[in-house]
Amino acid sequence: MTSVIVSSPYVAPGNSLRRLMIQVIVALLPGTLTYAWFFGPGVLINILLAILFALAFEAAVLKLRSRAVLTHLTDCSAVVAAWLFALCLPMHSPWWLVLVGIAFTMIAGKHLYGGLGFNPFNPAMVGYVVLLISFPREMTTWYLPGSVSGATLSLADSIAYSFGTTDIQQWDALSSATPLDQVKTGLGRQLALSEIQGSPVFGQLAGKGWEWISLAWLAGGLWLLATRTIRWHIPVAFLLGVMAMASLFYLADSKSYASPLFHLLSGAVIIGAFFIATDPVTAATTDRGRIVYGLMIGSLVYVIRVWGGYPDGVAFAVLLANMCVPFIDYYTQPRVYGEK
Repeated sequence: MTSVIVSSPYVAPGNSLRRLMIQVIVALLPGTLTYAWFFGPGVLINILLAILFALAFEAAVLKLRSRAVLTHLTDCSAVVAAWLFALCLPMHSPWWLVLVGIAFTMIAGKHLYGGLGFNPFNPAMVGYVVLLISFPREMTTWYLPGSVSGATLSLADSIAYSFGTTDIQQWDALSSATPLDQVKTGLGRQLALSEIQGSPVFGQLAGKGWEWISLAWLAGGLWLLATRTIRWHIPVAFLLGVMAMASLFYLADSKSYASPLFHLLSGAVIIGAFFIATDPVTAATTDRGRIVYGLMIGSLVYVIRVWGGYPDGVAFAVLLANMCVPFIDYYTQPRVYGEK
């Protein structure tokens, strides 16, 4: 009888890439459904289009690179990247905007550097920032929640809007600047914070609808922590970075700076902390490095929001921190056992 000797490790790993990606998708569901509840089905159309375009680009590039197409398509990494990218878009975006953004996400953000595992920048944030810089009008057309506007686009209207088969000007009354944008613009005009937040788009803690969406992202993020899909270092440090900066300036002048809770529950802070900054490929790899990385992103988000040119700075902060990851990892390596 012939014996086959297999080298260690003998215990198969409990997680595969596909399983990890599916766990992230499950964690995204509460926030996605809450988003659709408050703002209509447009966000679901964005996600569907983004996933279809991402799989098409993924297959085409893999074919050109002579890689196994089916193996990479079924690992769900393209689906997660597309889903996160779509959530960053205005809830009713034209189909061509999704197409252009996904092209940059999959080609420039992922495959240009050698594919998954080799990309230095978060692919979804690459695609989003390209659109934000190139198409500022389309990327700043946000819609009010139904509780404020009194109406939301139906599924048929959302589809017609996305594919340009209806006059979009008839829905202009439903559009408005985001609460973050209103705060930034109002403070720039020397208005008091109490005057700005008297607008009907503001809720108890942040923007109406947005505060509940952020809490839904938080629920999904806590589930990722509970299942050990992600580790605590980056999300906690990210949120502490935002909260520390916001608290410092709010305590100094509460009339000119928004509260820490407003910053935590507005924009993409929560989804950024748990779903975007924790990307294992582009984030820091050491425990101390992850804390530095998270604190850096949180601090940059606040700086960009308050003094930068954009109302929300999560995407830019993540990409800037991605650039610093090799430096952070180099100087936060754990001490080798036995070394003084």
